[in-house]
Amino acid sequence: MSMTFDKVLDARGLACPMPIIKARQEINALQPEKVLKVLSTDRGSVKDFQGWAQTAKNITLLAQETEKEDGKEVYVHYVKRVS
Repeated sequence: MSMTFDKVLDARGLACPMPIIKARQEINALQPEKVLKVLSTDRGSVKDFQGWAQTAKNITLLAQETEKEDGKEVYVHYVKRVS
């Protein structure tokens, strides 16, 4: 999938809840309509980002995908700030 984004947050190696905490900090620093791409190795981040998108008023979860990197799974989340 080729999705355009404005900033990348590398949260690989961080355990729950750090990918979400760091993503919140980054998304709050972005202008509305900007997209944050988050890279995580935490399997739980998939559900965490889905839950965040359902409860937060200022973001939309555009897409999630899984990539292989050195035999490990990397979970990629695209989050858009809407307000």
